[in-house]
Amino acid sequence: MVEGTPPSKGMVTSPHHLASEAGLAVLKDGGNAVEACVATAAALAVVYPHMTGIGGDGFWLVSEPDGSVYSINACGAAGEKVSLSLYEAANLKTVPWRGPLAAITTAGTISGWDAALEKTGSSLPLSRLLRDAAHYAREGVTVTQGGSDVAAAKDAELKDVPGYADVFRPAGEPLKAGDRLKQPALARTLESLAEQGLRAFYEGDLANDIADELEVVGSPLTRSDLQNHTAEFHEPLTMTVREARLFNTAPPTQGLTSLLILSLFDRQDPNEAEGFDHIHGLVEATKQAFIRYRQIGLGDAAYMTASAQSVLDDTAAIEAMAADIDPTMAMPWPRPSQPGDTTWFGAADSEGRVVSVIQSTYFEFGSGIVLPKTGIVWQNRGASFRLAESGWNALKPGRKPFHTLNPALAKFHDGRVLAYGTMGGEGQPQTQAAIFSRFARFGVPLQEAVDRPRWLLGRTWGQQSISLKLEARFPKGLCDALAKAGHDIEMVEDFSTLMGHAGAICLYPDGRMEGASDPRSDGAVATW
Repeated sequence: MVEGTPPSKGMVTSPHHLASEAGLAVLKDGGNAVEACVATAAALAVVYPHMTGIGGDGFWLVSEPDGSVYSINACGAAGEKVSLSLYEAANLKTVPWRGPLAAITTAGTISGWDAALEKTGSSLPLSRLLRDAAHYAREGVTVTQGGSDVAAAKDAELKDVPGYADVFRPAGEPLKAGDRLKQPALARTLESLAEQGLRAFYEGDLANDIADELEVVGSPLTRSDLQNHTAEFHEPLTMTVREARLFNTAPPTQGLTSLLILSLFDRQDPNEAEGFDHIHGLVEATKQAFIRYRQIGLGDAAYMTASAQSVLDDTAAIEAMAADIDPTMAMPWPRPSQPGDTTWFGAADSEGRVVSVIQSTYFEFGSGIVLPKTGIVWQNRGASFRLAESGWNALKPGRKPFHTLNPALAKFHDGRVLAYGTMGGEGQPQTQAAIFSRFARFGVPLQEAVDRPRWLLGRTWGQQSISLKLEARFPKGLCDALAKAGHDIEMVEDFSTLMGHAGAICLYPDGRMEGASDPRSDGAVATW
């Protein structure tokens, strides 16, 4: 736990300590929490490239000092030339995870930075906000053990993807812990964005370079796809539970799922944190929420059969879902899950602004494509599309893919404001539920709420099993009770990266700030 002496001047948390420090330095230079998050986001794109990058998507929730909350959807759509026939011609029955035909959606991350800075206002120049990221890209950063482990595990499927080996296999083998990773092309791109403005990613000379490179590597994305992209401001999804008013992001994210789980849990009364009733209740709520989002086709809002907010407002339907939860026995669970990798980060400033942000290239290193002139790792979010004429998440030009990404925010009835989130595919809403329930319902300190053992129902990080995975620190008696109740239990190592890289910041009414960073990551809380 990190707690600033009131009044705190600012706090940043992220899954890499250098990124947290980059954000905190912006706060020290007079920037606000949004500016700090842009600096953090840019640094993460450099120092945590296996989890995020400027070639991906992002989503923002910002609580302003006046109490208002706004949301930014910085998600790219499938390109105008992306079609089922493209894959038929390549004799593919699914969108591949890697390579040019996985790089089929416009990267929205930079547009999210631009929208957030324009909305909230910026006192510092872009050159200052992107300074540390450009420095780390040019001069290099030490590869962590976590980064090395991912590079080694995914090497076979990435080493032959265009551009990947030139940057991430400079010695002809996967990056190792302690290696110095330099990305000079990415440094030049960040400097160009600082000079020309963030919109240069989508229009102008830099955008033309990006489009040319995408064409050369075989991606169907075009200049028009870049030019036509803009971030969108959406009304956040919201609902109230006994402790707080909760906020999350609208479709195509799974923010609805995260809120539904907590709404269903709000109707339960477990006796203690990590007791059977707590874990079983949240797991069964997760199943109900996942079933419900499939029923309404959660994804691009233009294709959904009902609005996400209307689901949250339908008290009778939620009561019926809650009634379907057996407090003693597990519902059978054969449904496969969505994998994915992500970074969540957040910041708070002395003005009372609290920011929750999540951005991702989807899988580790995204599509694997690294554009040689600009150094951009391009996402493979389009790999989540189904090659079908219609139905849930069916591939269509201009359609936005279903996103597991969802940053969370809570405004407590006692005046506290909490920003929280994690990476981890469909584990994200489960980890959010674990952190919020521990902190809000049971009074567990924020860092401890993140540290304590976690669980995951389903598949993530390329795993095939859809079991209920439990970290080994859970008591044997609890594990036995869950198994007896019908849960398909699989034990995993302590502090497993399968459980995501979570973080949180809580701003108290008196100005104190409490922060948490996940020991499963390379992160840190930085405060001033």
